Amino acid sequence: MDMVWRTFMRFEAPDYTEEGISNFRDFLTDGRIYHMFQEGTYLMMIALDGDRVVGTISVRNRNHISLLFVDETYHRRGIGRSLIKAMGDYLKKERQELYMSVSAAPYALGFYKRVGFHACAPEKEYSGIRVTSMEKFL
Repeated sequence: MDMVWRTFMRFEAPDYTEEGISNFRDFLTDGRIYHMFQEGTYLMMIALDGDRVVGTISVRNRNHISLLFVDETYHRRGIGRSLIKAMGDYLKKERQELYMSVSAAPYALGFYKRVGFHACAPEKEYSGIRVTSMEKFL
């Protein structure tokens, strides 16, 4: 989660209000993720360089991307694209899902479009967090 927080602060926090930054920090640290993971309702995959975590993708509610982050020094190396593909393949094969959804932050919109997601609704703001609902058919 340290890598997620660092990457969020560098690239996404500038588009968020203080309330949004605080809400995101609380989501990472308040134990909800750990509790969902223990219940089996929060799936996570990571990308490693040796023992260093350089990327992560997680899904909640069966097929909704919750966190997709790649360490800044590993951007534009295909890690995010590989994580999307691996998670999509898993969801299709193991859970028989037909699509993945995401609430994309402004910084990530272009990336999600490049990997095949399309917007389902205009941008909205929830508790200081700006997002665009997107989906990709598997």
